[in-house]
Amino acid sequence: MKIFGIAASLHAGSFINKLLEATGRELPPGVRLECWRGLGAVPPHALGPVPEPVAGLLRKVDECDAVLLTAPEHSLLPAELGHMLRWMAAGGRLAGKRVAVMSASVRACGAMWAQAELFKELTGAGAVVMGSELVLSPTCPHFDDQGRLTALYLRDQVREIVGQLCPVPLTVRPVFSGRLVLTGPSA
Repeated sequence: MKIFGIAASLHAGSFINKLLEATGRELPPGVRLECWRGLGAVPPHALGPVPEPVAGLLRKVDECDAVLLTAPEHSLLPAELGHMLRWMAAGGRLAGKRVAVMSASVRACGAMWAQAELFKELTGAGAVVMGSELVLSPTCPHFDDQGRLTALYLRDQVREIVGQLCPVPLTVRPVFSGRLVLTGPSA
């Protein structure tokens, strides 16, 4: 399974960029995360030919099984994020696609507002949206020297969100009555 990761920040060292990178270390077996860094190159949506930075983005979305978006720590979303969402919505790229949103803020309301805006945009584009707010203290170190989340409860929250993106595989097993029954991995 391939997850396409987008950090909705233009600042390379921002918390949500680090959070997206740390998420790549919390994936279940068989799942990989590809992080995209092209948000700053996305122009406003316009009719006509699709610009190359956008065409590359749309290809990546088409090739993935799910999208993971880390949202800014504040309620104002970057204009480039809006441009990206409009390009994806116009092309129908998010219709039926599983999309998880993680947002982090020192205040619960900041993450909540950012997620509300993103959920509205993503749902309008036809995405199947899920996610969680992470409320973090600004005084605690959250990442170790290797970029991994240090707090176990944060790692558990990230794993839970990733788990929402990874559907449970179904297997088919015969039943003595001759019927086929779909079951999950514990059957």
